[in-house]
Amino acid sequence: MPPVSQSRRPAAGEMPAFLPDRAAGEPTPQPFTFELQATSGRARAGVFHTPHGSILTPAFAPVGTQATVKAVTPDQLRELGAGLILANAYHLYLRPGDERVAERGGLHRFMGWEGPILTDSGGFQLFSLADQRTVDDEGVTFRSHLDGSLHRFTPEKAIAVQENLGADIIMALDECAEPLDRAYNEQALARTHAWALRCLQVKTRADQALFAIVQGGIFTDLRLQSAEFLSGLGTPGLGIGGLSVGESKEQMHAVLEALHPALPLDRPRYLMGVGAPEDLVEAVQRGVDLFDSVLPTRMARNDAALTRSGRLNLRNAPYADDERPIDPECGCYTCRHFSRAYLRHLIIAHEMLSATLLSIHNLHTLIQLTSDLRLAILEGRLPQFVQTFQDQRLQAEVEA
Repeated sequence: MPPVSQSRRPAAGEMPAFLPDRAAGEPTPQPFTFELQATSGRARAGVFHTPHGSILTPAFAPVGTQATVKAVTPDQLRELGAGLILANAYHLYLRPGDERVAERGGLHRFMGWEGPILTDSGGFQLFSLADQRTVDDEGVTFRSHLDGSLHRFTPEKAIAVQENLGADIIMALDECAEPLDRAYNEQALARTHAWALRCLQVKTRADQALFAIVQGGIFTDLRLQSAEFLSGLGTPGLGIGGLSVGESKEQMHAVLEALHPALPLDRPRYLMGVGAPEDLVEAVQRGVDLFDSVLPTRMARNDAALTRSGRLNLRNAPYADDERPIDPECGCYTCRHFSRAYLRHLIIAHEMLSATLLSIHNLHTLIQLTSDLRLAILEGRLPQFVQTFQDQRLQAEVEA
């Protein structure tokens, strides 16, 4: 892939989704600055600069929890136009160990990925452990899901682990609470704010951007309180956590609506763990810039294809003689070369290739969707794009 000069911003859908090189003599922007290029209502198109390349937003980040995006290679991710990938501090701390990764040059070298990387602090994974962890004001004590061994995460430990891993964007340790429990959210919010301060105090690496995470469940006043406090810390970006964990779509949308005017315009907003196509479209319209989710690769491993119009369970018998690609409008490698019938054959025969081909398609669907949203914002036609997207989904529901 030839170098792309940042003096000419690629249109959405062009490769690459991050920009590693600059034209000769062109000044290099300071890392972790966000350039807002265009808006459409509350939707934004921008560029976030990192030491390993500049991320074109809106952008979807494939999840490589354990330093690998499941079933696909780094080369395939590059071909898909992935501008950012995510790994997880909790999992890599347990296996193979963050110090071992550091000894091997950090995550970029360890996993063979030269583009931007984000590491989650592990707050959500600790939340998910339920009765296997206890939380106090100092941190979280938990038992490993691998072997039951006892461990302790504090804000200081979360930063130390992520500095060893060496990602471009790191996350403050937060407490993710049940979204509908106000008393729990009030307590978790106080801890999240105190922990963000402690993370900032111990962070030492200038080549990493620390994002604080806005919490508060579905409660508007708590969300606004969190946004005000954390925005004041001056972190280069902000995460929006504690959504898509049990609340309704309408409640999630209401939180994003309320947060938009309360968050700084000159910093990226990262909606954590959200990846359904309809959620991306709704969230972009409410000012979100970055997304991640395990959804596309998890669906692939469970024999399902993701499209803008809905989902296909390719294990179903009617696909056995279906010569069409997953999506006739899709330009991914899978849809260019293989039929639904072939994919179903791979699934029924328990061939590993099915997970790879479906992962390629599902990731392409979300990466291309955010890329197309970006282009629609830049060209001033986002309302028409959204209307077409919604009409296609409605038509698919009628035909089903």
